Amino acid sequence: MRNPLSRNITRIQPSGIRKFFDIVSEMDDAISLGVGEPDFDTPWRVREEAIYSLEQGRTFYTSNAGLMELKEEISQYLDRKYSLSYNPRSEILITVGGSEAIDIALRAMLDPGDEVLIPQPSYVSYLPCTILAGGTPVIIELKEKDEFRLKADSLKAAITDKTKILVLPFPNNPTGAIMERKDLEEIADVIIENDIFVLSDEIYSELSYQEEQYTSIASLPGMRDRTVYINGFSKAFAMTGWRLGYSCAPKDITQQMLKIHQFAIMCAPTTSQYAAIEAVRSCDPQVEQMRQEYDRRRRYLLDRFRNMGLKCFEPFGAFYIFPSIQEFSMTSEEFATRLLEEKKVAVVPGTAFGDSGEGFIRISYAYSMDALKQAMDLMEEFIGELRK
Repeated sequence: MRNPLSRNITRIQPSGIRKFFDIVSEMDDAISLGVGEPDFDTPWRVREEAIYSLEQGRTFYTSNAGLMELKEEISQYLDRKYSLSYNPRSEILITVGGSEAIDIALRAMLDPGDEVLIPQPSYVSYLPCTILAGGTPVIIELKEKDEFRLKADSLKAAITDKTKILVLPFPNNPTGAIMERKDLEEIADVIIENDIFVLSDEIYSELSYQEEQYTSIASLPGMRDRTVYINGFSKAFAMTGWRLGYSCAPKDITQQMLKIHQFAIMCAPTTSQYAAIEAVRSCDPQVEQMRQEYDRRRRYLLDRFRNMGLKCFEPFGAFYIFPSIQEFSMTSEEFATRLLEEKKVAVVPGTAFGDSGEGFIRISYAYSMDALKQAMDLMEEFIGELRK
């Protein structure tokens, strides 16, 4: 019988995050710090709006591109937050999570053989989505000495005449690294000079812990028309299960993304869209409360690692921390496996986010302080035993 499977699909590896998540799900007493999912409930007024929409029978398809009221609210939100201006009628598309937006943006923009620059360590979807879209992934290794930021020199060195898109994954999962305005200005010059485009995944933009105001690369001179801006509701608004994201891009790109979205998805969930209107309209205070609590946990983990003598650069974004375990002369997967087996604490090997994550582990602090304290006590025991 002929092989029914696509060679393109079979060469893509499953997510390294889910591998450990599946193991933990079968362990009753394990403490998991592996999944990047807020431990907060979705704000009540968002849930209440969803309930009201159901009571009113708003359960039909929306426009393919999403509810106009939601797109108008997103347009106003981005303007007041990040000085970004997008036409809700032609430049904003509501998607099933930010992940769908990543997928259809790459499919809408790539021809076979086009190169996509992917800084790593980074979120697991960029590389397989590039392959599925017929593109060629080119990895740029982010380095600890640079605080895992993308440097202009590294970007220049990776560009060829086949380069079409740079993925910009900041604030970063898994490292927690950010790009300050001066960093973005330096790489923007390279992008414009080489006539390439940017897919900027800014799903963690609300979760930044520096005093400097957050800057989107799309707001810089000359970059708006070169950027597909991607965001969503999962992280900042604690709405992971609602599966709602959005993209903002020039009209010609958005039209082609919408074409794929029409045939593959139809529209994002109607109830989630009504809930999201309330989120962007009135939940700034709740988002800030969550941000402050994440910051408290972030600082706690940094203190614990310093007291353990475990090397860890200070992350200023998202809700992840990325300590080095290179001193123990074992791979990231070996370290994470032994920590799980011996202390029942689950973390994610850095290699789940690319080969350049070797020697690191990712810890999510989207968990309660009690869980973090228990896990850190057990991890300190484990490290002490390794050092004997």
